[in-house]
Amino acid sequence: MGYDTLARDIAACRLCADRFAGTATGHAPNPVVWFRPGARVLIASQAPGMRVHKANRPFWDASGKRLRDWMGVDEATFYDRERVAILPMAFCFPGYDASGSDLPPPRICAATWRERAMAHLPDLRLTLLIGAYAQGWHLGGRQSVTARVAGWRDHAPAVFPLPHPSWRNTAWLKRNPWFEAELLPVLRARVREVLA
Repeated sequence: MGYDTLARDIAACRLCADRFAGTATGHAPNPVVWFRPGARVLIASQAPGMRVHKANRPFWDASGKRLRDWMGVDEATFYDRERVAILPMAFCFPGYDASGSDLPPPRICAATWRERAMAHLPDLRLTLLIGAYAQGWHLGGRQSVTARVAGWRDHAPAVFPLPHPSWRNTAWLKRNPWFEAELLPVLRARVREVLA
């Protein structure tokens, strides 16, 4: 299947329509497709949030600003699909539960689309694994996010496990100053090298 056909099929996907209608948000699917062949950096993330669902643009929120800072790139570079692919474990916002927390990405999304999408990204040189779901899919095993991120040297320079850049992880960042002091300078240098 060619890239254009695959991108259209993902954008038209309605596999989770009933699931999303039954969430606290009661929303319809809106797959956010943000990758093209030729990309050298893969951001493997969890799932879009509500702001991304409405804007139809990945990381279109404060977490995106923090992630761009972590990578050392500007907005134009980050959103250049031919350089940076953003491939979440679920293409749609999964909704909120009754307490207002994000629901996990539905497994059917990755099971249906992920391998097909990855097949169209043969030029990847750097993969950023953001959060537990992406790390589990790509690395296997059942380690915590903290353990995986702390072991980043085991995967660098091709892969960097990262925490989610959400404001909810600000306390984690304060408890783990090595992340900013040790990992981020190496990550930024690697991003520069790969995108040069």
